[in-house]
Amino acid sequence: MGKDYYSILGVPKDASEEALKKAYRKLALKWHPDRCEDNKEAAEIKFKDISEAYEALSDKQKRQIYDQYGEEGLKGGVPPGGAGGGGFPGGGGGGTFSFTSGGFGGFNPSNPEDIFAQLFGGGLGGGLGGAGVAGMAGRGRGRGAQFMGVNNDMGGFGFGGGAQGNIRHPQEATHRVPCTLEDLYSGVTKKLKVTRRVCGPDGAITPAEKTLSVEIRPGWKSGTKIRYNKEGDDLGNGAQDIVFVVVEKPHALFKRDGNDLKLSLALTLDEALCGFKKPVKLPSGKNINVSNSASVIKPDQVSRMPGYGMPITKAPGQFGSLEITYKVQFPSTLTPSQKEKIHEALTEQAP
Repeated sequence: MGKDYYSILGVPKDASEEALKKAYRKLALKWHPDRCEDNKEAAEIKFKDISEAYEALSDKQKRQIYDQYGEEGLKGGVPPGGAGGGGFPGGGGGGTFSFTSGGFGGFNPSNPEDIFAQLFGGGLGGGLGGAGVAGMAGRGRGRGAQFMGVNNDMGGFGFGGGAQGNIRHPQEATHRVPCTLEDLYSGVTKKLKVTRRVCGPDGAITPAEKTLSVEIRPGWKSGTKIRYNKEGDDLGNGAQDIVFVVVEKPHALFKRDGNDLKLSLALTLDEALCGFKKPVKLPSGKNINVSNSASVIKPDQVSRMPGYGMPITKAPGQFGSLEITYKVQFPSTLTPSQKEKIHEALTEQAP
């Protein structure tokens, strides 16, 4: 089970933005490692969880995804708006899904100290007394501290009123593109709607939408990357590259091993001994019959069918193999009559 961000901050699920900020300020000051010298290691863990929870819930997009899919969905890159196209549950393989270019390839929490600086304007400073902390917090608000969100992986921030914060060179924004095995067998074009943020000459940040077409080619593997140069956020220090990473979704029947497909086929004892014929639908959509009548199939026996695996990208027209492992299911009990007949059949002398 994932982290419960609401419990970590001690707020209800309908907590307002101001309530989240108030809870974070209180807990961050209490658990900042510099104030917990006696138990610094535990405080660091607690401080990190508090910062992560606040960062996720204070962002409307992240919060929407977290509320629907939990921590695993948020960090795994589920697109905002819930299930839909683009290979996600409920959507067609060639559908369209949306995300911001700043990174929804999966939430990667920022440095907790950056989150702290965002609200308090810097470190604890002034010793560890309450007055020193309050003074720093007051100065931070006075300068109009605001989170710039240069990149979810960076946790960068800047300050309004003309002052510049720690603006870093933009990193690439990475986004997962879930694909079914059928997508990767036949190829598919996915429409990806990107909302990028652009900083104008006056410092105002405006959103701009663009739809990118990503061509998934037959035989591509999980981990294949497609880069779009300078199509991401441009917040005044150079536009990000967007990198889409192919992620293969689990299949109900097949497991992929390079260019080969693996299939576990269940057989009754009768089928293993006397023969069988079973239909199998391949990721290509083609139906084949897997059969045997000439020999006895042993438990975990493996057979290979060359040419029935995945397309080989670097060798057009060639395919891997289909590897079938037979899982023989033995009966849990036998009647005396069944035992006698099996014994007679197995001990009968051939003429």
